[in-house]
Amino acid sequence: MTVIREHDAVEHRLHGATFHSFLAPSRGSRELCAWRLEIADGTVGVPHRVSREEVLLVLSGEVTTAIDGETATVRAGEAAFVPAGAEFAIDNTSGGPATAWVTTSVGLRATLADGSEISPPWVA
Repeated sequence: MTVIREHDAVEHRLHGATFHSFLAPSRGSRELCAWRLEIADGTVGVPHRVSREEVLLVLSGEVTTAIDGETATVRAGEAAFVPAGAEFAIDNTSGGPATAWVTTSVGLRATLADGSEISPPWVA
């Protein structure tokens, strides 16, 4: 059994959010990636198109998601599903911090509005 302790999670920062990577190929996973996402109040997410399905379970606070132009408020204890190929953005304008647990499959890429593509380091 492999246990990844919180202090062993690898921290990455991008677009005003902090990603704590727990599970990725660099940590021995062949199929899944998982991280805890921290989004400070006032963060407006960067729209991007995802190459893999993602599931976001909000752990604390609340966020606003935009998935293919449809917006929704997602609160602690609720989950949002982002289909592969969907355009996605996540904002936190709730007045307090928010955290979410995110899971996807290995190979996730994000294409930004300008056509540039990133392979996030927390899925490598």
